[in-house]
Amino acid sequence: MINSQSITDLIGNTPLIEAKNILKNEGVRLFLKLEGKNPGGSVKDRAAFNMISEALKRGDIKKGDTLVEATSGNTGIALAFISKLLGVKMILVMPENSTQERIKTMRAYGAELILTSADDGIEGSRDLAEQLHKEKGYFMLNQFANNDNWQAHYKTTGPEIWRDTNGEITHFVSAMGTTGTIMGVSTFLKEKKPNVAIVGAQPKDGAKIPGIRKWPEAYLPKIFNRDKVDQIVEVGEKDAREMANRLAKEEGVFAGMSSGGAVASALKVSETIESGVIVAIICDIGDRYLSSDLFE
Repeated sequence: MINSQSITDLIGNTPLIEAKNILKNEGVRLFLKLEGKNPGGSVKDRAAFNMISEALKRGDIKKGDTLVEATSGNTGIALAFISKLLGVKMILVMPENSTQERIKTMRAYGAELILTSADDGIEGSRDLAEQLHKEKGYFMLNQFANNDNWQAHYKTTGPEIWRDTNGEITHFVSAMGTTGTIMGVSTFLKEKKPNVAIVGAQPKDGAKIPGIRKWPEAYLPKIFNRDKVDQIVEVGEKDAREMANRLAKEEGVFAGMSSGGAVASALKVSETIESGVIVAIICDIGDRYLSSDLFE
């Protein structure tokens, strides 16, 4: 008998490694959750699979239907490969200044891609996806308002972190974009350990960090609940860039700028406590940024 798996069976159960070189506080341990080890290369595999599969189960969509979704990158890649496996068609709307690696990967997986003006940002992509949904009748998952997004992390990411830290986690740190990761993990961990500190990283005013956003009020994700985040750390673009490079050089962890922002925020937290176990999300892989100037 041949023992085999579907590629979607490989989503989740990502490694948790300890950072050995970037942390100087001897009373604190810092662990990195390597979400780039998911088959699509990012934490977004979890939400993409849960959103499509649950929509199919409920009958919201059926095989052969066309879906449309706005993305800044990682969610689009995850939706592109998972949609094909689950039998639905995917149209992705994304700002034109996204890295070539992202654009080519989505097309390689067979998704149709519509690029919007860089000046309009992800907000412009969201507006166009909404327009296509209304005018063409395409189904929109709407990751920003879809409870299946955060519930993916309540079902998988949170329990994995709790298991792999033996419940010793004291602080969880995540970049905030759609906020699905931090909402789901917070909900689970707070049920297990109410005093665990949930820390969100967001960019300082004017900082451009792919994957981390400070949303205008009109575009604030509907799944976001401020009460589930104990502390918000604002991170600068320079700090996020430098930490992404340090992670590669000092820890052997090759990841993008949002991961750098999350770890830079985790180090700020480590400076305020005498002891603790911090877990930070490394949301993707650095290969996705090689055509940018991140590692120059």
